[in-house]
Amino acid sequence: MPISKRGSTYHLRRRVPRRYESVEDRKIVYLSLKTDSMTEAQRRADDVWKEMIAHWEALLRSDTNLARDRWFAARELAQTVSLPFMTSDKIAKLPLADLMKRVEMSMNRDGEIDDRKARAFLGTIEDPGTSMTEALDSFFEITEEDVRAYSPNQLRVRNNNFKRAIGTFVKVVGDIPMHTLTDDHMMQLREFMGERARMGDISFATANKEMKMVGTVLRRVNKMRRMNLDLPLSGWGFKGAKDNVRKPFSTHWIQTKLLRGDALDGLNDEARGIVLLMVNTGLRPSEAAGLLPDDIHLGGAVPYVEIKARDTGAQMRAVKTSSAERVIPLAGVSLDAARANPRGFPRYYDKAGLSATVNKYLRERGLMETPAHSLYCLRHSFEDRMLEAGIDERVRRDFLGHALGRERYGEGGSLKFRHAQIRKVALG
Repeated sequence: MPISKRGSTYHLRRRVPRRYESVEDRKIVYLSLKTDSMTEAQRRADDVWKEMIAHWEALLRSDTNLARDRWFAARELAQTVSLPFMTSDKIAKLPLADLMKRVEMSMNRDGEIDDRKARAFLGTIEDPGTSMTEALDSFFEITEEDVRAYSPNQLRVRNNNFKRAIGTFVKVVGDIPMHTLTDDHMMQLREFMGERARMGDISFATANKEMKMVGTVLRRVNKMRRMNLDLPLSGWGFKGAKDNVRKPFSTHWIQTKLLRGDALDGLNDEARGIVLLMVNTGLRPSEAAGLLPDDIHLGGAVPYVEIKARDTGAQMRAVKTSSAERVIPLAGVSLDAARANPRGFPRYYDKAGLSATVNKYLRERGLMETPAHSLYCLRHSFEDRMLEAGIDERVRRDFLGHALGRERYGEGGSLKFRHAQIRKVALG
């Protein structure tokens, strides 16, 4: 690189690349290397030139009609000259010398203010705020550690739920900046969700969940990004809205329909195995599908399956709550299913589709007790059988992975004791 001494300081002399002619009036630039040592000047030259290129690139990015892009470009341009980016009201309060320096830096060679530089050095640009879609991106970034142990499918489902909620808001209200959110905007969303619920597209409980997710995103971003916004997010839910209560399969139906002869033979082996495993364990479908070989224990005096979180390795997986981690002894058809699938259910591990496959099969063959029933209802049937058998509430909650509601003492009985409780209600 051509380096020459001007006075007592070495300078880098370079022709302005054609790409930057629209943002640089000079044809040749002389960049101070701030040293009187040729050796040091040669060492610094490359970095100084890269900084000049970065400055020009920031100026190019300032030539945009998008307010958000202009805002970030202005901040970036200020950084290229090691100048703190400040809003105009704060700049106006600077000492006169500092203010004049910024004014001079904002001028072009003709002594006129360059709008691009003024936005960066004089703060003549308003913060466009954080849009709803930007808030969602920020939320995912902020909560990255919260979902570190999620499996890919768990993460996909979780993210899609939030994307759907924010997407609905943007569709109804618009991709507005967070700081402009008003009661009117939230009322718009509520009226839209209420109309969908009245039309039967969704339940009122689902409407509440989606609106709650919007609040979750905005509250978390507002707090963690220290925006200090007063957001009108409370009180918009539909009171009295409840999820449809799942109906348990009756014991008679399970014994005479689901477990009758070849009733389930049309299902693939793994789907059939999961159905049978759920009968006497009350596992959630996703929990059964998520079992790995080391979760299925068949060699001891009491066979059992273990539901646990995995926060390391290639098969990370979170559980719904800490209470969901548990051990469930095996008996009846569920023990047979585990013995037939000692390596778990790889076809459905961390994949969608299990419930849809089983529910479709059961409906097409008249194996659903009512139209309101689904695969998940086997879990409710298991709970009802335990209740009718007089099994202690602590034991019931432990088997189902429910919180105890008080401080937990002990392990809930020995494995042999718990096996005896399961055998009281086991079918098949």
